[in-house]
Amino acid sequence: MSSWANSGLDFHLELAGHGKSSLVTALRQAVRSGRLQPGATLPPSRALALDLGMARNTVAAAYSDLVAEGWFEARQGSGTRVARVPSPDAAPARPPSHVRTALMSLVPGATDPATFPRTAWSASARRALSRAPDSAFGPGDPRGRPELRRALAEYLARARGVRVHPDTVVVCPGSGHGLQVLAQALDAPTIGVEEYGLHLHRRLLERAGVATTALELDEHGARPPTGSPAPAAVLLTPAHQFPLGGPLHPTRRTAFLEWASSTGGLVVEDDYDGEFRYDRRPVGAVQGLAPDRVAYLGTIGKSVTPALRIGWMVLPERLLDPVLAIKGPYERWVSATDQLTLADFIDTGGLDRHVRAMRQRYRRRRQRLVDSLAAHVPHAQVTGVAAGLHAVVELPHGTEDLAVERARRAGLALVGARLYRHPAARSPHRDAVVIGYATPPQSRFEATLDTLCTVLSDVG
Repeated sequence: MSSWANSGLDFHLELAGHGKSSLVTALRQAVRSGRLQPGATLPPSRALALDLGMARNTVAAAYSDLVAEGWFEARQGSGTRVARVPSPDAAPARPPSHVRTALMSLVPGATDPATFPRTAWSASARRALSRAPDSAFGPGDPRGRPELRRALAEYLARARGVRVHPDTVVVCPGSGHGLQVLAQALDAPTIGVEEYGLHLHRRLLERAGVATTALELDEHGARPPTGSPAPAAVLLTPAHQFPLGGPLHPTRRTAFLEWASSTGGLVVEDDYDGEFRYDRRPVGAVQGLAPDRVAYLGTIGKSVTPALRIGWMVLPERLLDPVLAIKGPYERWVSATDQLTLADFIDTGGLDRHVRAMRQRYRRRRQRLVDSLAAHVPHAQVTGVAAGLHAVVELPHGTEDLAVERARRAGLALVGARLYRHPAARSPHRDAVVIGYATPPQSRFEATLDTLCTVLSDVG
């Protein structure tokens, strides 16, 4: 057994004997198994010989044999390394199935991590920490830091038309957590959800013991629930319906508010990507029309990054105490320093600048997607692209599963609309794939589009 201590490396090496052949066999097996990765540096022959109790010449000869066989490579001044291109009979380690990922992805819900505004965020973090009161480093207020609630109230009123006071803002780690807390606060046996919607939210509610009913969708968006008993709340994506796209028609906005008023129900508004619009006028929040009937959910997951886990609820006053009672006596999820940083990022205009830059970036990506499909898949009908970060490509009847499977074989992660369809949906299913064009890194965007076009051109 070797620890390679003298070289500064720890590596377990089992030898069947003391000669050169046993060392060659052990090193070759270490490469085959993946324990020695391509490019890994080997210890100097003197250090390994000392650690193994072998003659230095024996180790040097083993290295030389493995270089000749193509397992290792030796360069003057840089020592011996595992070859970047393994020997033909070397079997590279295969990652376990649960960590295998596609080479490319167009799954909606993610954005390119490289777009995170590191410099501006770092500057905000420095300012926020230097100004932070001592109270910021104690148990957190379950409502969230007052600095962030004030900054969010000003931003949401200005940018999204939300009627909000800092006291009605409650910070949470994301829209999913906010939805879960709301469902508990309402003690709701049933919540209505759009018949096509984020499946993760539906599962979250169902695991919490809340039944979901499907709200029918048509060209104007979701229809208010009918019949009795009425659900305690409805969950909508009115600015840009997920995943089919399009805003909720003004008459439907009014109809849902009338439904809430007549039944005592609550409209839960998930404004997941409301900042991003391209070919239409901005669509404000439904909450601005009736703040006493709407709970507004938002997050920086799409506009900045999901890694920070910062979201918010703007609540009717009657729900503040029940929600805070469920959250507990202090903030357990969202870092106070991240909250202070986001407050500074908003106050200094960093969020507005970043959103404007991302809006232009995603506009260009969206147009490149539309142009590529028009050129290579002329039969494809693209919808839902006036806003947001995803598009819907409608497919011939019965071909959705085929497209997803062909994409998988081509190394492209792609999802069909069926994933988001409620089991109790009444409308006929429309075969389609949902394209998250914000997801690929810039360096792979064109290759990803080429693969998508190849896959879809073979379908239908």
